[in-house]
Amino acid sequence: MTFRRPRPRRRRPAGTEARGALAALCVTVTVSQGVLFYAFPVLGPAIAEDTGWSLPIVIVLFSGSQVMAGLSGPFVARWLRLRGPRAVMTAAALLGALAIVGVALAPDLWFFGAAWQVAGIAVAGLSYPPAFAALTRWYGPRRVRALTFLTLVGGLASTVFAPLTAALEAQVGWRGTYLVLALILALVAVPLHALALSRPWNPARAEDRIRDRTAVRAVLRSGAFWALTTALALGTLTVYAVVVAIVPLMQERGYGTTEAAWALGVVGVGQVLGRLAYTPLARISGSVHRIAVVLLACAAATALLALVSGPLSLVIGAAALVGSARGVLTLLQATAVADRWGEAHYTTLNGVMHTPLMLTMALAPGACALLSGPMGGYAAVFLLLAGLSVLGAVVALASGPKRARPAPA
Repeated sequence: MTFRRPRPRRRRPAGTEARGALAALCVTVTVSQGVLFYAFPVLGPAIAEDTGWSLPIVIVLFSGSQVMAGLSGPFVARWLRLRGPRAVMTAAALLGALAIVGVALAPDLWFFGAAWQVAGIAVAGLSYPPAFAALTRWYGPRRVRALTFLTLVGGLASTVFAPLTAALEAQVGWRGTYLVLALILALVAVPLHALALSRPWNPARAEDRIRDRTAVRAVLRSGAFWALTTALALGTLTVYAVVVAIVPLMQERGYGTTEAAWALGVVGVGQVLGRLAYTPLARISGSVHRIAVVLLACAAATALLALVSGPLSLVIGAAALVGSARGVLTLLQATAVADRWGEAHYTTLNGVMHTPLMLTMALAPGACALLSGPMGGYAAVFLLLAGLSVLGAVVALASGPKRARPAPA
């Protein structure tokens, strides 16, 4: 009597699972950014008008959520390293939906502010860094293409959610709008994270973790890591401040709302073009020089906006260049750690690096507005930002690996 060996169960190719995870993250990152970030600029004035709360205070409380996201980044990165993106991002999506419900139902300003801080914790688990960490591990050497695709789709968040939020607010008010958006976040992000992010994520063994901690500490104590972080932070400060302040700058120059809106819209187009150009740029340049070149381009465009008030076509071109720099910077933030120190400790190192970058993003708009008065207008602020971007390019060059000294003859 013969026995047939049982046929092994067929598994989907790893590439198929990775593509499914990438598709899911494209959807969930877009929805998360739309609900937790891009809806607020549309709803902020309506919130202040309906409640009687001061609009600047409402904006400060929202900005606090971005600060909370930055401070929570290292803790989320540690949890991600131990448990994987499935648990972290599913829990963050559920927490984010509950926090937005709290925002919608807030009876007073204190409750409103507390709900936004909880939302900030959720943002740390739903923004680009956790998704970057997952795709970097799952795609390995092919990560640049995956990260580029994710940021291209994620760049549509404002395009989709700004008009959707405005349409909902006109029908059901700001509270009803946030309740609908919370439901969208829960129904889309929670199941997609739970079902699609199922690829294996094996945490290191105890002895490996000790060795990993030693390696991570060595990187964190190095001047190269903090030079790279400082360079990216200076570039982030420049591009985020410019994007927010380009409208009041153009209004100072006598342009109307329509022209200013066109300039802001071109910044978004520039982001897409910059991200499309990143893959060929990565093939022909080293990571350190790539960062320096992008920051110098950002400085040139920012200075051009500060010094040239017309014609409009030249201003629009400079705005597109700033947008391209911002688009490339997003991918530089995603790939800089792996390019410089490899993929083994990416999750931890990127979580640490992202904290000052997130804080810079949160503080850039307010800092730009505060400086515009003492400096006599936004043009002078833009020149200062251009100088900071040049400084970032110089600092970036210090983050490269040191050349070995030639042996004595």
